[in-house]
Amino acid sequence: MIYFDNSATTQTLPEAAQRACLAMTNDYYNPAAAYGAAFSVEKIVMEARSFVSSLLGVSPAEIIYTSGGTESNNAAVFGTLRGVHGKPTVVTTAIEHPSVFETVNVAAKLFDANVLYAPLCPDGTVDVDRLSEVLSAETSFVSIMHVNNELGSVNDLDRIAAKVRALAPSAILHSDGVQAFMKIRMGKLPVDLYSVSAHKLHAPKGVGFLYVNNGVRFAGGQIGGGQERNLRSGTTNVPGILGFDTALRAYRSNEAAWHAQMLRVKTRLYRNLSTLPDVVLNGPSVETGAPHILNLSFLGVRGEVLMHALERCGVLVSTGSACSSKKQGKNRILNAVGITGARQEGTIRFSFCPFNTEEEADIAANAIEGQLRILRRYQRR
Repeated sequence: MIYFDNSATTQTLPEAAQRACLAMTNDYYNPAAAYGAAFSVEKIVMEARSFVSSLLGVSPAEIIYTSGGTESNNAAVFGTLRGVHGKPTVVTTAIEHPSVFETVNVAAKLFDANVLYAPLCPDGTVDVDRLSEVLSAETSFVSIMHVNNELGSVNDLDRIAAKVRALAPSAILHSDGVQAFMKIRMGKLPVDLYSVSAHKLHAPKGVGFLYVNNGVRFAGGQIGGGQERNLRSGTTNVPGILGFDTALRAYRSNEAAWHAQMLRVKTRLYRNLSTLPDVVLNGPSVETGAPHILNLSFLGVRGEVLMHALERCGVLVSTGSACSSKKQGKNRILNAVGITGARQEGTIRFSFCPFNTEEEADIAANAIEGQLRILRRYQRR
């Protein structure tokens, strides 16, 4: 089986699974308890927190563990807007993940917020030069994703942050980093809040974190026992956190090599497929996009039909975000960047991990070529 749907989820590293298992069988104590064994587990969790904070160049106290990207994004939106006095003004984009886009829509009703959408370039990045059209001194909250989960377009957070600070100095800036963290080269975070999910990085599902700058007004997420500095209550997910920590250390040790491998596979697959008739690249160029996401349109076939045909050939791909795959209707993200009609209908997203190979890219390309020949002939009838 060739798995080219790593933006939906990744296979857990054996060593990360083993560490999570050890936490469930040996280090199973609740870190909030008041005896020595619990203190030992709390120390291990703090070491994990310190390591992830070092990857971002932030303080360990600014890392809030969550259940994953969706909770982190929800907490970022609601936790910020609950702290805003008066009617909030929110700036986001039309191509955010549903856990931001839909959350902003709900928040707009709850807080009577005014929502504005940042202009986009055809490749799916924010048009930074036109951000002045939506930013003002009244802007309360800005949420712009780092890497788009369907197109692989990479936003320049440094330029965006500079524009926000200049035109909306009171605004809190959030970025959904679920498809960016450890997948692209990053410097010190220029944003106030940043969301990350573990299962995109070969770690267990059900864990992630939200970076929250200590200097911003943030009302927090879940209410309860006061864990995570009273900003996200709930019993600490020790197995998830330690499995995540193990996977992150593997990524950190192999970062350059793993980035290069994903880009090699992406480039090889694109070169193979770009020689076929009526294949169109969506989003940024292969070189400027994230190394692990490739979005193509195969004109004359339906993406969903091609996806299932490839599944029978042992190749797993997707037509877009897993969170939207069962929803009927047009693709909101592709619509927003002008990809419509037959081009949208024939879209397939390929997403890679460091363990995919160029040989797999060749095999997948041959399978796609064969299925296109059959499906297009069938379609013409």
